[in-house]
Amino acid sequence: MVSKLDLYKVFCQVAMSKSFSKAAKELYMTQPAVSQSVMQLEKELATRLFNRTPRGVSLTNEGSLLFEYANSAINLLRVGEEKILEFKNLTAGELKIGVGDTISRYFLLPFLEFFHNGYPNIKFKIINGTTVELCTTLKSGGVDIAICNLPIDDHTLEVRPCFDVQDTFVYGEKFKKILAKPLSLDELVKLPLIFLEPQSNSRKYVEDFMIARGIQFSPEFELGSHELLLEFAKINLGIACVTKEFSQEYLTNGLLSEVQLLEEIPKRSIGVCFLKSVPLSPASTRFVEILENKRF
Repeated sequence: MVSKLDLYKVFCQVAMSKSFSKAAKELYMTQPAVSQSVMQLEKELATRLFNRTPRGVSLTNEGSLLFEYANSAINLLRVGEEKILEFKNLTAGELKIGVGDTISRYFLLPFLEFFHNGYPNIKFKIINGTTVELCTTLKSGGVDIAICNLPIDDHTLEVRPCFDVQDTFVYGEKFKKILAKPLSLDELVKLPLIFLEPQSNSRKYVEDFMIARGIQFSPEFELGSHELLLEFAKINLGIACVTKEFSQEYLTNGLLSEVQLLEEIPKRSIGVCFLKSVPLSPASTRFVEILENKRF
């Protein structure tokens, strides 16, 4: 069955070719099929669209009016199809990523660089926030994917771990004598502690681990960024709970030392999340593949 759109495509080609036979060649159709399509459209519109002469055809006034709109619509459809092809081939489009400041700085940047070098026409939009905020933004369509501290317990999200991290405690010069030997978490919580704010997923992970062992604590400071944790510890305001992998510069340069715990906190992961109910765009799919393969 010939669709209405097909009829309009035939109509426009006949109008441009000014001939049924020439239009038939352009459309890879038979001339009778082209004539039949035009007649069907004229019947449906109850209007004669072409003046037919032995030399060819010309548009009637009604046909000229219709051609103006129909040709524009078909051109727009063609442009739309070309844009879709560009998106599929990753030669155009936008990738919206939700990520926290710390993960962005210490984990995500090499992946962004690699992706941009491979697909320079894909635009990035980076939204910052806590894990809870990013999951909310993801559900509202504000980002395509979110890179968060795990674990995340949400049945609407697909969660894929990408990178393991170790939570640890670090301290400055003032605490070196006190922390010269390994100590238990019970002993550690008697000292001034510096943690991220309670809504932080990484803070909650460590807090849950300690509470499960009957260990209660009250931080001396609660801060909004990992960088501040390191800086506060460096000037001896307390012992900071940090992500070891994101603190290597301070530890390697001797600005901070790591607490030797008798019981190590289990590792957790950083992962990429996206909605189960919404298919990923080609750009998002490729970026997730890069994150999972860690190839750059």
